Amino acid sequence: MGGTEHLTVQREGATLVLTLNRPEAKNALSLPMLVGLYDGWVEADEDDTVRSVVLAGAGGAFCAGMDLKALGGKGMEGQQYRDRLKADPDLHWKAMLRHHRPRKPVIAAVEGYCVAGGTEILQGTDIRVAGESATFGLFEVKRGLFPIGGSTVRLQRQIPRTHALEMLLTGRPYTADEAARIGLIGHVVPDGTALERALAIAEQINACGPLAVEAVKASVYETAEMTEADGLKSELERGWPIFDTADAKEGARAFAEKRPPVYRRA
Repeated sequence: MGGTEHLTVQREGATLVLTLNRPEAKNALSLPMLVGLYDGWVEADEDDTVRSVVLAGAGGAFCAGMDLKALGGKGMEGQQYRDRLKADPDLHWKAMLRHHRPRKPVIAAVEGYCVAGGTEILQGTDIRVAGESATFGLFEVKRGLFPIGGSTVRLQRQIPRTHALEMLLTGRPYTADEAARIGLIGHVVPDGTALERALAIAEQINACGPLAVEAVKASVYETAEMTEADGLKSELERGWPIFDTADAKEGARAFAEKRPPVYRRA
């Protein structure tokens, strides 16, 4: 497993847990963090024993956005990170899930601040849990900036446009309850328990057929902007091959035998 000084990686069964680890800066994005994040997404994609990913933050915060000083060259630990960005100028967008979609389900476990770049990364995750005191928002316009991490495109596709525009144009903070009400997040839990709930959801996913899970996720995103007719055609192309897998036969057999299935990605 990889990781950097600002991004820790650990395994919880079949779940890969990526933790933004710069609590003294409310986990503001730095180059070491972005490199670690990108490597974590690649590890999850390439390791077939990983069935889900949980993204969390250390020290009671998720992510307070971009650290412009660090990304500008101050506070960046190690030439190797600058070399990585030079070798792949798109690396930071892949790390923030703007230009990369992991094939495994990604669950966000949010505590505390999840603002600016934090809310932008959030939009690249699949399932979202937040502590009741969490704070969300896209503050860029208040600073004369543009939320270029994908929010002007994605947010209106994930929540009603009137709410998306209010969040984008006012730059105001949103509570966890309000974020849940408008559909930005799915669960509000007691503070300090977001990771626990996210891992519990991951365990439910991990118990399912991995080939089926990945095909379902891919189909949802592939068909999101299609016409209904095109989407239904695409769904069949994704879905029918799953019925021919050994895992599908194992699922039916386990149900008949009243035992947990043992899936082998075959």
